[in-house]
Amino acid sequence: MTAAEGKFFVGQIVEHKRFGYRGVVYDVDPSFMLSERWYDTVALSRPPKNQPWYHVLVDESEQVTYVAERNLRASQARPGPVRHPLIDTHFERFSGGKYEVLLRPN
Repeated sequence: MTAAEGKFFVGQIVEHKRFGYRGVVYDVDPSFMLSERWYDTVALSRPPKNQPWYHVLVDESEQVTYVAERNLRASQARPGPVRHPLIDTHFERFSGGKYEVLLRPN
C-alpha cells in the first residue's frame, strides 16, 4: 500500500488517537489540502502533509474534523452507528460496522 492510498476508507468508523473522539470518514485527501495558515494554527503536532488526511463526522456532535492519518486508528469503541446531523447527506445506511456511501443519480 502506498501512502496515497491510505489506511482508512470512506464509511469506516475511526477514533482520534490523541483526543479520543469517535467518528466516520466521509472523504479522503491523498495529502494535506487546506491552507498553510490552517496547518500552522490547528495542526500543532505537525503531522506530515504528504500522507492522507481524512474528513471525519464526529459522533454525538455537529463537528466535522480534518485529521492526518497518523492521528487516527480504526475504532475500538462501540460498534454502533455514528450520530451526526450530516450522516444522511453522505451515507445510505450503516451495516456490518461501517457506512455505505450514498449513491447519487447522475
